[in-house]
Amino acid sequence: MTTVATTTLRVQQGGRIIIPAWARKQLGLQIGTTIVLNIQADHATLMKARAARHKAQRRVRHYVQGTTSLSRELMAQRKLDVQRE
Repeated sequence: MTTVATTTLRVQQGGRIIIPAWARKQLGLQIGTTIVLNIQADHATLMKARAARHKAQRRVRHYVQGTTSLSRELMAQRKLDVQRE
């Protein structure tokens, strides 16, 4: 079960913030875990990179039909662009 929690953090020297141990444990953050910082207007969110990637894929899926591969389409379009250059 996921616990919703709020805490206050203080920006330290060099712009660093420390994520408390209990929060790192709840999120499964370990040394070397890549996270994404998302800034929107006056607030920011942190999310594991894998979760951010899955969220983006879910959003894009609404605009893609069937088994279309956007990455293959992008690579094919890039090849055409290179040939035209």
